[in-house]
Amino acid sequence: MLFLIGIFILHISAIVLLLVATIDNAWWVTDTMRTDIWARWDQINGVWNYTDLPTGSDYPQDYLQAVQATSVLACIFSIIAALVFLAQLFTLPKGHRFTIAGAFQLLACLFIMIAASIYTNRFHVNEKQGNYGHSYILAWIAFGLTFFSSITYFVLRKKSA
Repeated sequence: MLFLIGIFILHISAIVLLLVATIDNAWWVTDTMRTDIWARWDQINGVWNYTDLPTGSDYPQDYLQAVQATSVLACIFSIIAALVFLAQLFTLPKGHRFTIAGAFQLLACLFIMIAASIYTNRFHVNEKQGNYGHSYILAWIAFGLTFFSSITYFVLRKKSA
């Protein structure tokens, strides 16, 4: 029982990291600018101003929309996996539990990996100034947590058989 509680806490932690990575404004940071997958904030005279992301070859819109969509899908599938985990815990017989939750969590893992990989490969490649911010790092940490929890769900299915 404690193991199941631990797995559920791990799952909730992954959901929180996915939401922060998707929503927060720090995928790319400099001293005067913060960029996420939705917008850019520029610091002018000590005040942060919201601006749209630039268009053109530095920010290809098709790749940007792919990053946005896969990040949101990762959040959705991870939340669905948590709800399915709770439902499966009480409704399915031993040996069939946790398979569906593991599959949804594996999809969330795949989607956040795709989002972070596209962002790494297509954005800020030629920029000399700036670094990847905490939201970008949290996306990769969430990838690891969702992968670990999905594998754990599949292992739990085998142990409960």
